[in-house]
Amino acid sequence: MSHTVVNTHATTTTSTNVEFFNLGYTRSLQGLLKIAQLVALLIAFICVQGTGYTSYYPGFQFFVVVTLWFLIAFLIFYLMYMFRLQNMIPCINWTITEFLHYAVGTILVFIASIVVALNSYSLSQLVAGSVFGFIATFLMAVSLWTSYKVSFGSQPTSAAV
Repeated sequence: MSHTVVNTHATTTTSTNVEFFNLGYTRSLQGLLKIAQLVALLIAFICVQGTGYTSYYPGFQFFVVVTLWFLIAFLIFYLMYMFRLQNMIPCINWTITEFLHYAVGTILVFIASIVVALNSYSLSQLVAGSVFGFIATFLMAVSLWTSYKVSFGSQPTSAAV
């Protein structure tokens, strides 16, 4: 008499390989725009702060405060999305929060850049700071537009039957 023995082993493997670092975000349009904004804001801040005239004119102080504030804020947003930290606080709508930050930042950096441009007195560092402020304003406006399309884009109004 012949016996056939069938062994079935169910092996389950659990993968604890959770991606901690979001490389896809760093290569996306939003990630690249944020990197460009950070660079433009940093250069604008260094140019105006490096002149030493910030204590003489309040408009230059305004420019330094605004560029530094949004530099830090966008760095926090970049790191938050890069390390997927927004998933840990789901009670906050991060796309609308970022949209509002871009809206306020675009307006304030634009105003600060105009103030520095008008009072630059042909000083090359102030002119460069104001130009990079305008570049940062343009990049923030592009991010504002793309964020608007994501946050408030066309939503279906009725269910398809």
